[in-house]
Amino acid sequence: MVLSEQALKKIDRELAKFPADQRQSAVMAALAIAQDETSWLSPEVLQFVADYIGMPAVAVQEVATFYNMYNTKPVGKHKITVCTNLPCALSGGERAAHHLKQKLGLDYKETSADGQFTLMEGECMGACGDAPVLLVNNKRMCSFMSNDKIDALVTELSQTTEAGK
Repeated sequence: MVLSEQALKKIDRELAKFPADQRQSAVMAALAIAQDETSWLSPEVLQFVADYIGMPAVAVQEVATFYNMYNTKPVGKHKITVCTNLPCALSGGERAAHHLKQKLGLDYKETSADGQFTLMEGECMGACGDAPVLLVNNKRMCSFMSNDKIDALVTELSQTTEAGK
């Protein structure tokens, strides 16, 4: 089975929120649940979600490739997205990105050789007043990211990686 029974139960809860003839309305939630379990949405996972919801596979793929929160290629254990939209860029986003690139030895859309970090560039995260802003694994927003805070974040994430070995 592509997804666990637990993931399928979560998807079923999302499907139950909509009338039977509108199951496609749960596709975004289903993709997020699948990604949480598999870390990225492979063609096999996209097909599985499409079949499970009863949607054409191409429609599921269109959703997954339209929104940047879905990973349609493998990513590191810790995906760090830097907001580089104009307000963030003018308020330290470019500096934060440069520091992260140097610290991790990565450019945007690259994953570290050990598979622990992926660095991505992101559009507006709706927190312009908190710039510069980083998003970790699409779930944790980090605000006012000075070089020291970035160093502490990378250290923390690296330690979680070490603890998980």
